[in-house]
Amino acid sequence: MRERYELEIVPALMKEFRFDNVMRVPRVKKVVLNIGLGEATQNPKALESAEKDLATISGQHPVVTRSKRSIAAFKLRTGMPIGMMVTLRDRRMYEFLDRLVSVVLPRIRDFHGVAPTSFDGRGNYSLGFKDQLMFPEIDYDKVEKPRGFQITIVTTARSDEEGRRLLELMGMPFVRG
Repeated sequence: MRERYELEIVPALMKEFRFDNVMRVPRVKKVVLNIGLGEATQNPKALESAEKDLATISGQHPVVTRSKRSIAAFKLRTGMPIGMMVTLRDRRMYEFLDRLVSVVLPRIRDFHGVAPTSFDGRGNYSLGFKDQLMFPEIDYDKVEKPRGFQITIVTTARSDEEGRRLLELMGMPFVRG
């Protein structure tokens, strides 16, 4: 995917957006995978199974995210573990994006493309999944509970239009409409 980016995507973006310098061309900086575990306050084992799933999907050890403040209604205190996250960069990031576009998204039932409106205004794209079962690395029989997670693709694009075009050229299937 990295070779394709350098050989095909960079020249296409330079021509389309009339960039005068190669360094102005948007690129993907990192991909962040995040699982929020609200049930971790009652079930500490949820962290272990989520950690195993996230490590299998990303090929990297996840970091535990902790609560920043106490919320009595959720029985949550400051510093309690409430999620997991992994940040992928460089080689692992490109491998993950390639797998996401070519293997995972086509496996989703009734898939018509990802929403083109999930950009944040600065060219970064977020994508949510209801469960982790569409990843081929995950063994269905060993999954304790289907958990939703988010994928955020952080780019150097200055606008949503540049970010959308970058991801389109990388193979992200956006819904036409």
